[in-house]
Amino acid sequence: MSVEPGASTGTTEARPQTLALAERLVEEGGGQVRAVLLYGSRLLRAQPDRYSAFDLVVIVREYGPFYQAYESSGKMHRPAWLMNLMARILPPNTIAFVPDEGRDVVAKCLIISSRDFKRALGRRTPDHFLLGRMVQSVGVVWAVSSEDSNWVKSELLGARTRVLSWMAPYLEGPVDAKGFGRRLLEVCYQGEVRPEAKDRFEQIFDAQIDHFTNVFTPVLEEGTESGLLVREGDLYRLAGPVAASERRCLQRYFRRSKARATLRWFKHMMTFANWLPYIVRKVERHSGKEIQLTRLEKKLPIVFLWPRAVQVLFTRRKKGVGGEG
Repeated sequence: MSVEPGASTGTTEARPQTLALAERLVEEGGGQVRAVLLYGSRLLRAQPDRYSAFDLVVIVREYGPFYQAYESSGKMHRPAWLMNLMARILPPNTIAFVPDEGRDVVAKCLIISSRDFKRALGRRTPDHFLLGRMVQSVGVVWAVSSEDSNWVKSELLGARTRVLSWMAPYLEGPVDAKGFGRRLLEVCYQGEVRPEAKDRFEQIFDAQIDHFTNVFTPVLEEGTESGLLVREGDLYRLAGPVAASERRCLQRYFRRSKARATLRWFKHMMTFANWLPYIVRKVERHSGKEIQLTRLEKKLPIVFLWPRAVQVLFTRRKKGVGGEG
């Protein structure tokens, strides 16, 4: 059963293409897929090009049966036992779904079980990796039933409603829902090491201003009702200073989250087939510079690519391609 995205979860101009991609994934998932979500530049139209991957979250019932079915389809370039093992380490797994040998589309899929999805968006989430993405605009592209679609939307709503619990220490002055969304996105982007230009979060923010306004205006209103916020005209500010212990707790959380996000890069190398050309193309797209890898970097990237990776991170443009400056 396909499910239309609701107004609060976003839409996409590539709807037929995205749905067809999701249905191909479902066919090869052995009846284990509950829902497929779309996020990122393809949904937001934030300067994607014809080579941009579709960013999908694939929620499955159980990892083992899903990977066994996917391996049987002949599309997976890793053994099912390895993928099942990796799914237990820093979930979700990231895989490349390349139907028809990538002639039309490529999808970067985050494979996560229902249990881990609920945990990642819950009150005691282990890190910010999935949460930071799901509080943004998300499209429910496909769901096995209306009940499954409603469950996904309920989890998304819960995660967004609880945003104030971890954003309060980062509110440095009065904000409206738009300013709150901008600050939220800035905090999320600072929680990971990313190869994009330093202003990338600005582009992503500009592409979903309506989402932040519609979703977080009620959240800010609830903050005033609970006494956490005080309203000043059209703006909201903290009613009082955040306790030092709470600040330290959140700082530890984001440090741990950033460390876990960095460790995921090593995991991606194992689960994401052809990860190196994907990363090179992504860096080229956002930096505007062509990258020529050496023979050693191609053959043993985990050993020889680090100096170049560090250089890319320290020489990122302040403005991305298409931006000012």
